Amino acid sequence: MKDKLVLRLLAALVLSGIVSACVVSPTTTTDNASPVTVQPGTPSTPSAPVMIDQGINWTADARNDFYSRDQGSRMIPLSWITALKQQNGEPFMAASLTRYGYLPNEESHPPGLPVGFTVASGSNGETMGMTCAACHTRQIEVAGTFYRIDGGPAIVDFQSFLTDLDTAVNTVLTDRKAFSDFAQAVLGPSPSRNKQAKLRDEVNAWHLPYHTLMDRALPKKPWGPARLDAVSMIFNRLTGLDIGPPSDDYMIPDNIKRADAPVRYPFLWNAAIQDKTQWPGFADNGNDILGLARNLGEVYGVFGIFHPEKDEGRLLGINYVVKNSANFHGLNALERLIKKLGPPKWPWAVDQVLASEGKTIFDRKTEQGGCVDCHGIKPGVARFLDQKTWATPIQDVGTDSREYNLLAGTVQTGVLKGAMFPFSIQRLKSTDTAFNVLRISVVGAILQHYVPIGLKAKSLEDAERARSLFRPETEDLKGAFRCARCCRSLFCLRIPRTRRDLGSRSVSAQRICADPCRAAETGG
Repeated sequence: MKDKLVLRLLAALVLSGIVSACVVSPTTTTDNASPVTVQPGTPSTPSAPVMIDQGINWTADARNDFYSRDQGSRMIPLSWITALKQQNGEPFMAASLTRYGYLPNEESHPPGLPVGFTVASGSNGETMGMTCAACHTRQIEVAGTFYRIDGGPAIVDFQSFLTDLDTAVNTVLTDRKAFSDFAQAVLGPSPSRNKQAKLRDEVNAWHLPYHTLMDRALPKKPWGPARLDAVSMIFNRLTGLDIGPPSDDYMIPDNIKRADAPVRYPFLWNAAIQDKTQWPGFADNGNDILGLARNLGEVYGVFGIFHPEKDEGRLLGINYVVKNSANFHGLNALERLIKKLGPPKWPWAVDQVLASEGKTIFDRKTEQGGCVDCHGIKPGVARFLDQKTWATPIQDVGTDSREYNLLAGTVQTGVLKGAMFPFSIQRLKSTDTAFNVLRISVVGAILQHYVPIGLKAKSLEDAERARSLFRPETEDLKGAFRCARCCRSLFCLRIPRTRRDLGSRSVSAQRICADPCRAAETGG
């Protein structure tokens, strides 16, 4: 009976999903004493998992690439996290973080990193980050056998990981022996006082924004395994740690709100061909440029470095890439990998009689208790170059209203005050929605990366000319982030308010602006 229940739960996994994203912090530097090796420890899983069949395009090479492809996340120097200790004295990275639900990656470089954790090398040494697979790789156990489903919602306790990392770094800063052990592990035996002082300053500089975010954002009632408030944490990281003045360490702490509207991670197969995405349904989707917008916003949340600067020599008034760690090549490569990822095939025998009966029920109309109206595959909005998509139904199913409502929250816009909205003559106000800050930060960076414009818009004619400079493939960016505030203009329609669900990911709706340019002009 227990095994049958587990099999049913696996079936639910194969058919279900949701949104993702993550969180925070700038990177710093130290003098690495020697190449860093993460100690693998003893994984909690006793045997290699069975890899579920996810199509002929999902090869071992594709899987390994998915597990370790850098997207621009820069979380913490690798030498630091390998030197940190748990409260019990064990290495923080022991057993590849399996205590939080992360999965060992036998192919990681260096050895011992979990699936979805990355290392990037730069002028400041090696830095650990995260990539899609950390939150989108599922593993379950059935009758003593482990099964791996790539792209499935991860069963990880992200909040505990974030909290424990905060505690471990704070211990180094407040306990003399802990710092001494840490400094010797990072700098080598008998480091000089000057090197130790420099290291302490760097750790302090890293910990201040990280702790500020964790203290203000993480809810007292934890998200629990397999859930997080991704949208709030992206807003908090971007508006709370990235856009303040350099003199304040780029921070605007009052912009950070409690992230207490958690949802479950989504599955990723077929995500690239949906015509809408995100649980609140605010994002057009279905081609590479929209996929890049979706993923760049996630990088800002999951430890990417982003500090835009005012630059009147640029058409949009801001330099969005001068301090931006986003790996555009890596993000595009990850989107190509997602296109190869097929839905997991049921690995056991199927009762064809029951399957036929289930299909009959699925194909009924909604009023007859069926599923196909919401979850069947139907043609969606065609994107640039006649890219075919699947329609994401727009419905008000009456759930997840808290996640929708947070999109209307306002923040101080810091260095982005006065930034021009792409495709519009309007500018970001001193107090505006966090949603608009995210929209302008994502779209502005993409346009500057692919269309590096260095002109200054002095008039409405210049703004009109600027619009004509954007390539046809970037036009779809107008729908990458649709206005989240209720507007009284005629330019409104019913677009997603709450949850995407099974198969073709049904979502619910509320009146919000369909045209971001019109929304900006009307104050909507």
